[in-house]
Amino acid sequence: MKAHRLHDLAQLTYRNPASRVYLTLVTVAALFVTVDMLLITHDDASLAGVWLFLLAAPTVFVFLIGGHLLAVGVADSAAYLYPALVLSVLIQSYALGALVHLLGGGRAAARDMSRSAA
Repeated sequence: MKAHRLHDLAQLTYRNPASRVYLTLVTVAALFVTVDMLLITHDDASLAGVWLFLLAAPTVFVFLIGGHLLAVGVADSAAYLYPALVLSVLIQSYALGALVHLLGGGRAAARDMSRSAA
């Protein structure tokens, strides 16, 4: 039974078209931030990372506020920030998939994808 729930969770998070578009946008933004950070020199601070956080909003800000409430400096560390960013993107992808499913587009899209994968 748990395997069935995990399968449904993965279907809603990764396998519907709306979640795939969202995850693609996040991936493109992350690649843009990485290239901008590693390969381009700036005289002042680059704001490329803002796009990634805007795509991860509002859940990433909930994690950041929670990190500041836990202890001073927790939310400022990369060891907290990167997993919070990834988790917030996955939560939003799931929520988007669940919304599409509730609106009726999830069953047909999931059925079509499972047929094409087989």
